[in-house]
Amino acid sequence: MGLGASVWPSEPAKAREVAARIEAGTVWINKHGAIDPRVPFGGAKQSGCGREFGVEGLKQLGSPQVIAG
Repeated sequence: MGLGASVWPSEPAKAREVAARIEAGTVWINKHGAIDPRVPFGGAKQSGCGREFGVEGLKQLGSPQVIAG
């Protein structure tokens, strides 16, 4: 579904290369589920829309409004 994935490499030097190819909102290396509230969290594909946490998450919750006069 693309929400999160983890990579547990036997060759750490290749971990980022493999992680970059995975279609997921978050890919952890040698751990899973660690979420930092300062970093956007969300999925890819059909695992939800938008982002939570961080500046990007705040942008998803608001919509611009113009009040004139």
